[in-house]
This record gives sequence, structure tokens and C-alpha cells, in this order.
Amino acid sequence: MSPLLALVLASFLVAPPVEAQISPFTQSIAAAAAPDSAIAAYYAQNGYAPLWTAPDQAERRNLLLTALSHAADHGLPVQRYDAVALADAFRAARTEGDRGRLDVRMTRAFLDYAQDLHSGVLTPSKVDPTIVRELPRLPVEQMFAVLENGDLGAFLAGLAPKAPAYAQLMKARIGLERQIAQGGWGPVLTAKLKPGASGAEVVALRDRLVAMGYLRRSATRDYDGEVQKAVQQFQLAHGLEADGVLDESTLAELNVAPQDRLKSILVAMERERWINIDRGHRHIWVNLTDFSARIIDDGKETFTTRSVVGKNAPETRSPEFSDEMEYIVVNPSWSVPRSITTKEYLPLLKKNPNAAGHLKIVDSKGRVIDRGKINFGKYTAANFPFSMRQPPSDGNALGLVKFMFPNKWNIYLHDTPSKSLFAREVRAFSHGCIRLGDPFDFAHALLEVQSDDPRGQFQKALDSGQEQAIKLDVHVPVHIVYFTAFPGAKGQMNYRRDVYGRDALIYDALMEAGVVPGGQQG
Repeated sequence: MSPLLALVLASFLVAPPVEAQISPFTQSIAAAAAPDSAIAAYYAQNGYAPLWTAPDQAERRNLLLTALSHAADHGLPVQRYDAVALADAFRAARTEGDRGRLDVRMTRAFLDYAQDLHSGVLTPSKVDPTIVRELPRLPVEQMFAVLENGDLGAFLAGLAPKAPAYAQLMKARIGLERQIAQGGWGPVLTAKLKPGASGAEVVALRDRLVAMGYLRRSATRDYDGEVQKAVQQFQLAHGLEADGVLDESTLAELNVAPQDRLKSILVAMERERWINIDRGHRHIWVNLTDFSARIIDDGKETFTTRSVVGKNAPETRSPEFSDEMEYIVVNPSWSVPRSITTKEYLPLLKKNPNAAGHLKIVDSKGRVIDRGKINFGKYTAANFPFSMRQPPSDGNALGLVKFMFPNKWNIYLHDTPSKSLFAREVRAFSHGCIRLGDPFDFAHALLEVQSDDPRGQFQKALDSGQEQAIKLDVHVPVHIVYFTAFPGAKGQMNYRRDVYGRDALIYDALMEAGVVPGGQQG
């Protein structure tokens, strides 16, 4: 227990007899609780009995104040439920009015802290409408029930996300704050270098890699095998080509300040709170910033593939949401989204009715219409009555397989004939859907839990040349996420670029909400 809390609990005034406190105490609670209907209703239903300020509630007070005193460890807005201010208020309480108002302050701090730590400080869709998360908000009734007959200590201890990544992010936050306090990672590097180089510029690179934890201390002035290996490890942890060469992109990532990495950590912790849910013992994890799609079984990665995500433009950025994959479509046809039909293809068709000949023109009843009978010039994007569809083929925009989790954004995972894009370092090229580098192997991995011959089952459907759906016996949760900071398999923190600028928006919103970086809150 901190000295401050010990002093507060030791000096807290004993409540006077009930008959002396009922009216002033009740009046002060009713007035203080009035702005919050849930709090006001609870106190009213329970006869305005104290929740925190009675003499026999010392242990409860201590548990909450202790938890609140560690709010900064989680990157939360400390001033929203300031433990120091509450402790000072306990010491200063003299009248029943003081005690009633303080009781409500404690209740409000308890509810705010519990929700913030469990489900996030922000409402993501208010920060960016493409972040569509159903937050795991705790029912107010559940939180009040804990105060009535639950184990408050266990409840408070269980609020933070249980995903191992959250604890690792907290550890990384502490390390970065310590590094910042010690002056950072050293001078900015200026020279591009290759293995075999020697001299002062290599020494500067060596010292920075040592400070960042990628290299053991040494006196080398040479870009030797150890330095090259450390550069490769850094590149892997930052989504770069791991060739061990200090090129322009590697130099840029090495020069990112620890203060900026701390921003990524704080945002990642908030994002973890947004998905503080049972993610499924088997689930699909698509990290947009990492350009990857992974299958996770019981916490372990069992399959991974490169991905291409939506272009960085307002209408094509891939949204963030969770859903359930229900089936696989082999030899899919492509129903061209209306936005693409009217904005990209209609102008071409007006100039040349035979443009985009690989696509069929389809009416509202699904019938293929002869292009020669359509006067495209009389239509606009608003009144164009047709849709477009590409039949199954090797050149189909969706490739030879797509993975369906029906959603209102019409986002899914799929194959693509444009294989060259997977060799790029930054892979944001699609209209929003997620293209997979190894779609057949991905399908095999999904089917292996329900088929004795997953490859054979998939290949048979493929060889038919016809569009076929293979249902998944058990739906698989899909989480499309956006983490620019996340731990690797060995605990080493990974960082990625903020390709859509979403983290910058979230960080600014956290600062506006009262989060203070660097552990200097309160």
C-alpha cells in the first residue's frame, strides 16, 4: 500500500450515528448523482446507502484507489479518475455532504476506470468511421453487482485485455519510457551503408543497434557479420526486406525516435482494449499494416501468407471489423462493385461499348444483356441500371478462390491473378478486399480440420471449372485489425508504418481524452 493511501485510510473520519447523517448524506448523493441516470438510479434503488465511505468499506476503498493509482501504466487518462485527488478528498472530508459527494465521485471513477481499461477510452468509429468495432462494454448492472456481492479485487485484476500481446505492449512501454529518460537511442544516422564498410558511420550504426537491443556491446568499427545480422533482425521486426543492407527505408525506420514508437505502443494498447473478447480458439488474423493474413490455433500461428490490402484512398481503405468466415467459393465469378462499375467502367463504355470485354453486362434479374443493344451514353452513375460480372476464369479479378464472411462492406479474402504485387514491401493496392499470396494453401489449412483429404477436396472443386461453395463446418472468426506495434513470436516488438494514418488520429484522440505519454500523468 502506498504511504498516501495508508494515511488516508488511517485518518478517515468515523461516520456519525445514522440518524444524524441520513438527510444531509442522502441529499448530497442525490444531487451529485443526478447528472448520471445509471448512478442516480442505483443509489435510489438502494436507499442511498454508501458504497465507499462507510467505516466498514475501507478494504473496498483501498482496492479501488490502488488500482486507480496504476492507471498510467495502461496509458489511460489518469485525470478522469485521479487517485491522488480522491485520496486528498478523503482526507479533507468533514461533513456528511462531503462524504456523499465523495461516494458518488468514487462510484463514477470506478465505472469509468472499469470501462476504459476493459473496452477502451475511445469510441473507434468516432475517430475514424472505417474502424467498425463493437466494443465489449461491461453492463453497468454487472459492475454494480460486483460491489454488492462480488470479489472487487478479482474483478479489477481481470479488467485488462487477457491477450498476451497486451502485457508485452505494457512491458515495451516501460522500456521506451526508460530509454527516453536516458536520452533516446543516440544521434540520427545519416549514411546508407553496406556490409564490408568501416569507420565512424559504422560505429554510429553499431551504437544505435546496441541501444535498441539488436546487438551486443562491442568495439567493432566494421560492418561485419554480427552487425549485418543485427540489421537483418531489425528489418524483420519492421517489415522490411531482410538483406542486411542499410538502405534508405531501413535508415528511415532506424531513425524513428523512441517517442514516436511510444505513440504506436499507446495506440496498440487502446486497440487491444477494443478487441478484449474471446477471439476464437481458431481464428484468422489479418493485420493491415503488416500486409499479412494468419491462422491462429489456440494462440499459436499455424499458417501465414502475404496479403495485399486496400489502397490508401478514402473509398478503398480496408475497414477494420470482426466477423465469421462461413464458406469458401472455388472458381468464383466476380460481381463488380457498383462504385467500380459506375466510376471506372461506365466512362470507358461510353467511349467504346466493347471496352472491358471480359465482363458481362447484367440486368436487375441477372440476365446477360447484349452490349450492342445498350446506349451507354444516356446513363449516368446515378441511373445506370445494369451491373457487371466476370465469369470464372484464370484471369478473374478474384483469382480461383475467395473466402466469405458476409458483411455490409462486401469485404472478403481472395486469390488474384496479379501475383507480382506480393513482392512489394508496401502492399496497398486493392479496392478494399484482402488478396492472399498463398490462397490454395490457405484453403487447405482451413479445410484440414473437417476433411481427411483437404487438398483433394479443394482440387476436385477447382478442376470442375464451375463455381462451387464449400461450407466450413465450424465458422472461423475473422479479425481485420490495424496494429503498427505488436510483439513477435519471441517477444521482440515489431513496428509497421501507419499506412492509412489511422494511428495518428487515434493518438491525437487519446491525447485529447487526457492520456499523457511518458508515464508523467497525474
